[in-house]
Amino acid sequence: MTTLDTAADGAPAATGGAAAGGPGLAQERRLVTPIPGPRSQELLDRKAAAVAAGVGHAAPIAAVAAGGGVVVDADGNSLIDLGSGIAVTSVGNAHPKVVEAVQRQAASFTHTCFMVSPYEGYVAVAEALNRLTPGDFPKKSALFNSGAEAVENAVKIARKATGRQAVVAFDHAYHGRTNLTMALTAKSMPYKSGFGPFASEVYRAPMSYPYRDGLTGPAAAAKALSLIEKQVGADNLAAVIIEPIQGEGGFIVPAEGFLAAISEWCTANGVVLIADEVQSGFARTGAMFASEHFGLVPDLVTTAKGIAGGLPLAAVTGRAEIMDAAHVGGLGGTYGGNPIACAAALASIDAFETEGLVERAAELGEILLGRMRALQAEDPRVGDVRGLGAMVAIELVDPATHAPAPALAGAVAKRCIAQGVVVLTCGTYGNVLRFLPPLSIGDALLHEGLDVVAAALAAEAAA
Repeated sequence: MTTLDTAADGAPAATGGAAAGGPGLAQERRLVTPIPGPRSQELLDRKAAAVAAGVGHAAPIAAVAAGGGVVVDADGNSLIDLGSGIAVTSVGNAHPKVVEAVQRQAASFTHTCFMVSPYEGYVAVAEALNRLTPGDFPKKSALFNSGAEAVENAVKIARKATGRQAVVAFDHAYHGRTNLTMALTAKSMPYKSGFGPFASEVYRAPMSYPYRDGLTGPAAAAKALSLIEKQVGADNLAAVIIEPIQGEGGFIVPAEGFLAAISEWCTANGVVLIADEVQSGFARTGAMFASEHFGLVPDLVTTAKGIAGGLPLAAVTGRAEIMDAAHVGGLGGTYGGNPIACAAALASIDAFETEGLVERAAELGEILLGRMRALQAEDPRVGDVRGLGAMVAIELVDPATHAPAPALAGAVAKRCIAQGVVVLTCGTYGNVLRFLPPLSIGDALLHEGLDVVAAALAAEAAA
């Protein structure tokens, strides 16, 4: 139930104390001030003075607590969370198992550097990833801090294993913000513009984009593979890296048969296939990994985001013989596999496996797709509805030409946030609204959030 108050009395940060988060928070949309409220605005002013301008933000609030399906700000506003910190808090913010595991580990030790003195948590996370990722063959893992680090290390491993240099990524891809991963990423603004020169020996192939290319999966794959063979050559190619469902590129789900054809070609030509599951992994799509929906068994899988309930952790997992190609000391990093992050990951994995969160993601997907398809049926500006599980998007277009409508997407997202619903945009053209609710959100709260999205879209039509 929505509560619209007129005073900020009882705001979590009213006395300067920390608010309790987690699932104990009231699961309601509550607006007690305009967004941003005065306390949030105070922090935003401090941010503008102290933080580099290049670090932006989507929602103009100062978060003080989060849990279930809500984020609470310093003014006492409670916003419905349809972003999960970009697919990070899939188990729910401040999940009790994660909180307890973090507290217990922090009381024991916070760091030794795994490369100096190993500890069980790192090994246990590697064992879990080896068990959970697609493929029935011996696997090994290495842990890092971010998705970009995982991708960069996957490429290093593939190059070492094959003795080749070239790497192919796809149109609309997003793989990170480091130099190599910027080269792999397709979109210039805001990720690449002015930051070059980029890493060499990176090539781009066309992605299957059913809404815009109209091709079957095999036809789209044939187009991509023809380009790869002519412009790169299989004998020069170390790896093909692909998101089974693209993230920042617009939640693009490839046509059936596309990934299978790419995989078969990689196997036939001794090319390492890397599945970037940073955004799509860990129950997000209604399977533990999105690759499972397509029968895809990658050689290497990169993970991050949802792996550790909000703590920074990432991994590369894959065929043992490929993972072991790097020489001793060739992989690692001071903070990689931090013991607190590992404890959080083990707790999160336990929650995914024992609390029905994979099934819950599928249930949320039915709601999201059903509501968005109904919206599409009555509003021609909704050009496409796509996604799997709790990873769903709508592509907004000019109804006459189907040209991307980025201004509309931005305006709708802004209206939603002002009305207490966090919605994120994405897409190469900036015209996609993406929905990534925490898997802990309740049905009623999700429906209310989607009501706000529908109302914001209608309001933009009348504006």
